[in-house]
Amino acid sequence: MSFIADYGLVLLLLACLFGFFMAWGVGANDVANAMGTSVGSKALTIKQAILIAMVFEFCGAYLAGGEVTETIKSGIVDASMISPELMVLGMMSALLAAGSWLLIASMRGWPVSTTHSIVGAVIGFAAVGVSFDAVHWEGVGPIVASWVVTPVLAGIISFILFSSVQKLIIDTDNPFQNAKRYVPMYMFITGFVISLMTMTKGLKHVGLNLTNTQGFMLSLGIGAVVMLVGITLLKRVKVDEEADKNFHFSSVEKVFAILMIFTACAMAFAHGSNDVANAVGPLAAIVEVLLSGGDVAVGAKATVPGWVLLLGAIGIVVGLATYGYKVIATIGKEITELTPSRGFAAELAAATTVVSASGLGLPISTTHTLVGAILGVGLARGIGALNLGMIGKIFLSWVVTLPVGAVLSIIFFTILSGIFT
Repeated sequence: MSFIADYGLVLLLLACLFGFFMAWGVGANDVANAMGTSVGSKALTIKQAILIAMVFEFCGAYLAGGEVTETIKSGIVDASMISPELMVLGMMSALLAAGSWLLIASMRGWPVSTTHSIVGAVIGFAAVGVSFDAVHWEGVGPIVASWVVTPVLAGIISFILFSSVQKLIIDTDNPFQNAKRYVPMYMFITGFVISLMTMTKGLKHVGLNLTNTQGFMLSLGIGAVVMLVGITLLKRVKVDEEADKNFHFSSVEKVFAILMIFTACAMAFAHGSNDVANAVGPLAAIVEVLLSGGDVAVGAKATVPGWVLLLGAIGIVVGLATYGYKVIATIGKEITELTPSRGFAAELAAATTVVSASGLGLPISTTHTLVGAILGVGLARGIGALNLGMIGKIFLSWVVTLPVGAVLSIIFFTILSGIFT
């Protein structure tokens, strides 16, 4: 195939560069899902959050992120209508387009969906570069619906969670003693839910083929271990009467801050295992076609090569370390004021929503889910606790993500086609 024979090496290098760029965008923008609440609640400093995320995002992406690429054959695009040449140029355009939008959004501090960015980009090149009929437009409907469903669901769960914290702990005569009594229960729930999310969305792709029952029982065990470790750490937390004079619940929040460390580590691992696919899935499809000389069937199932996962994992870490602080600040500080007890409710609600949506097969965005959860916590304290101006900007960035990704992809596809064909 002359196209691949003539330009194979150049295309491979460009694809790796674009894939790294997209992974950088995932790190700079989407990692705020795992870290923003922990930083905003002051359970962790930005430096501590970045160090934790660098370790656990990398481990999640490299060890448990090797899921089969389904970007082309996900039901949005008809893979049978796309030739190997168009697939290579189209997926390169999609990576460059999604990465460019994430760069713009990250510079503005907007938390947008990396999943919707890459989906919009794929739709763009397929509709214009191949055929309008190559897109399964009915597959776009559930994505648009998820903009509403997941934030609302996460908001409801976080509202209920934080309301339970208020009733059981905060609005009682002895909130510190009640925090020590009930926080271990929340630790168990956190360990159970987030480990279940990690297994259902990540670990099955590294050969750990657990049945639903096995995964459920193992998650119960992990939840119990987290609770026991938490109880041990909680014994060190004492009442700080001086701090309580300035803020009545200061000692209580120290109890919840320990819980937030667990949620931060687990969420970072689960996020890395899930969202690295947004960058390396399209790249793996390109690599497979190029290394096979164009003989492989477009959209065929193929395990993501280890070095491609490594490239994506490094890109995520670099993006987080260099630019992640902007979106972390938006998530953690500019939507509503967060404390460890509020941040815990938001993070656990987001994790629970992801597990539930995955079980139902709903298309979800971790960004939308967590923002909805933070809104729910804010509403539990009253509408006045929310920064409505920032919320409006975030919602607008969500709406334009898919069409902007599509338009940018069309532009880049036209340029690359002009260069290589």
